[in-house]
Amino acid sequence: MRFTKMQGAGNDFLLVNGFEYNLEEIVPKIKNLCDRRFGVGGDGLMVALPSETCDVKMYYYNSDGSQGEMCGNGLRCFVKFVYEKGIVNKENLKIETLAGVQSADLITENGKVKQVEIEISNPIFEPKKIPVEVEGENAFNQELEVFGEKIRFSTIFLGVPHTVIFMDNENQYDINKFGKEIEKHPLFPRKTNVNFIVVEDRKTIKIFTWERGAGRTLACGTGSCSAGLVSYKLGFTDKEAKIITEGGDLFVNVLENSVRLRGGAEITFEGEVDLSKY
Repeated sequence: MRFTKMQGAGNDFLLVNGFEYNLEEIVPKIKNLCDRRFGVGGDGLMVALPSETCDVKMYYYNSDGSQGEMCGNGLRCFVKFVYEKGIVNKENLKIETLAGVQSADLITENGKVKQVEIEISNPIFEPKKIPVEVEGENAFNQELEVFGEKIRFSTIFLGVPHTVIFMDNENQYDINKFGKEIEKHPLFPRKTNVNFIVVEDRKTIKIFTWERGAGRTLACGTGSCSAGLVSYKLGFTDKEAKIITEGGDLFVNVLENSVRLRGGAEITFEGEVDLSKY
């Protein structure tokens, strides 16, 4: 199976042209393919498939083999992949995902994608629809207990469930220790992504990411969008903000019923694997 390895803000993925391969043969191998010691390595794997309603369909899988609704940084890599591989010959795309239809605009130069701006629509704030086990119209400024410590959090659904935790400084919490526990906390029936953030000023947010099904990653696109949206809703930042991830800078713009995310996506290498060995 041929694949393309890509990264967006340090979030890395395997991309596969599903027009050429049988998805059922790939899925059982994903966990091993994403293993960083015994496989290719990656935070997840995406497959491009035909769509009856959009330009292309994206199936996204976490590094543990579980299927996710979508991935923001992954979506940016995905649209660069389908454009440069000739799967879709458009600079304004509609992509079918399990989280609904997503849109992307490409900035190209000599046939190569330099930057991608995606729009993630219809954020969900109602706790039962996220889901998160709290009362009220939204899950802002709630409280949970981990390791005997009470932590304030806000949770929304933006393609996938995202929990945002504000920190006074980047050393306030052990990201790996607390992220792992909060991801599977009983308050979150379908688990949650966890975004630890420091608001530096009204236009700048620093973020540390623990992803559901992938663990600690250098960045998360939908997590960055969620951080910008929650920070804006709570009055800490403006609509437009730079998100400083551990893998690079992203830019978010909060609109009326969506969030736009802009950033780069790069091909790191391409290769071929024998699936029978995985």
